Amino acid sequence: MSEVESSERLVHVPLGDRSYDILIGSGLIARAGGEISTRIKGRKAAIITDEHVGPLYLDALMDSLQTDGIEAVSLSLPAGEKTKSFEHLMRVCDLLLEARIERNDAVIALGGGVIGDLTGFAAGIVRRGVRFVQVPTSLLAQVDSSVGGKTGINTRHGKNLVGVFYQPDLVLADTAVLNSLSKREFRAGYAEVVKYGLIDKPDFFEWLERNWKDVFSGGEARAEAIATSCRAKAEVVAADERELGRRALLNLGHTFGHALEAATGYDSRRLVHGEGVAIGMVLAHQFSSRLNLASPDDAERVAAHLKAVGLPTTMGDIEGELPPTDILMQAIAQDKKVKGGKLTFILTHGIGQSFVADDVAASEVFSFLQEKRPG
Repeated sequence: MSEVESSERLVHVPLGDRSYDILIGSGLIARAGGEISTRIKGRKAAIITDEHVGPLYLDALMDSLQTDGIEAVSLSLPAGEKTKSFEHLMRVCDLLLEARIERNDAVIALGGGVIGDLTGFAAGIVRRGVRFVQVPTSLLAQVDSSVGGKTGINTRHGKNLVGVFYQPDLVLADTAVLNSLSKREFRAGYAEVVKYGLIDKPDFFEWLERNWKDVFSGGEARAEAIATSCRAKAEVVAADERELGRRALLNLGHTFGHALEAATGYDSRRLVHGEGVAIGMVLAHQFSSRLNLASPDDAERVAAHLKAVGLPTTMGDIEGELPPTDILMQAIAQDKKVKGGKLTFILTHGIGQSFVADDVAASEVFSFLQEKRPG
């Protein structure tokens, strides 16, 4: 492994023989070949990207791999949440088999969370598992979806309901690529950064309240926020790799958020994942307050910070009409955290005091959502 430069950060995810490193810093795509070749024996690679990211970074990644003697093929898929489908999963699997990618060769996800989830799923099932490298190009992917081994696709029944736990061998989080993101994309990723403070790091949330403008402008504050987020997730994943307990806390805001995404038909013009999470985190704090578990002041503080950075915080902020509340409840009932038909939510006793609530009354959720609907 190459020596980590002083401006870079390394986060280690300790999972025994599935342990791996997350490298965080500027210019890592240009060094990807060297970092990959020191960890993976195979001399072939397949890069999966999308039509937005590919034109920006695919050539640089291919050149880096070639420099280090790795022969690579690539596939560019449509951008957007709808790409996480059986159809595109088969396209990726076909490419890996046609290219004769073997178990010690690398499958590389170059893109955001959609490409990472889809590619990781394919890497986990082709030949019952090949080597997998994440090169996340969105803030959301760098701090969340590229770390922890969750992979999957969406179906008409809901989001991420078909997939496997499959850990990457390496994550290269090149902070320079974030400069090409739109303001909307960066804000959406920032919601996941805030989430780590709200789960169990109130000091980090306070730091973000003070420093969010520096995180958005780049430099050391941005790298530190990414590294802190990755360390937080690595700690949780190491303690509960397959989400049997504590790892469920990482879904703060996601039960409401996923339902809202489904309600918009995964139409990114109306709502993207991070925006759904932002609204979901506010709803989770408001619902906790409604159940007399937390102070309403905490919900107001969370909403105020997310609104300050430009994120949506209410269902009324979603463009267009939402389906009836009973349709939202159907999406919530399909959530992966449902156990024995009982609703499971991540609720809170206050900022940085989240917990898993295993038996939430559906009637309470229904009336709460009815109350929070626009109009």
